[in-house]
Amino acid sequence: MELTVLAVPDCPNASVLQQRLAGLITGRPGVAVTRRDITDLAEAARWGMHGSPTLLIDGSDPFAVPGTVPAVACRLYRSENGRVEGAPAVSALRQVLEQADTRLNAAEGQATIG
Repeated sequence: MELTVLAVPDCPNASVLQQRLAGLITGRPGVAVTRRDITDLAEAARWGMHGSPTLLIDGSDPFAVPGTVPAVACRLYRSENGRVEGAPAVSALRQVLEQADTRLNAAEGQATIG
């Protein structure tokens, strides 16, 4: 599983996201987090950044809202209790990582069968 944090340079919420991810991927071999700084709108569009920070799991944004355009701006996330934060909540990150694990395991099972 490839995790990429897309962020504008000096985004304070990118480090929050990276810290939350670090706690969740401890003990998961083969999972690493990389960061890519995005400096212009064309690069944001190319990478699929919908604000800073954006998490990509294997190239896909699990928090993308349909119709949202690429942006080189701050991104806000709503937690399950309705609060607005600059990074996804730990519980939301845990959920999308578990979903990605499930998809990865299913794909590996299909490859073994075929």
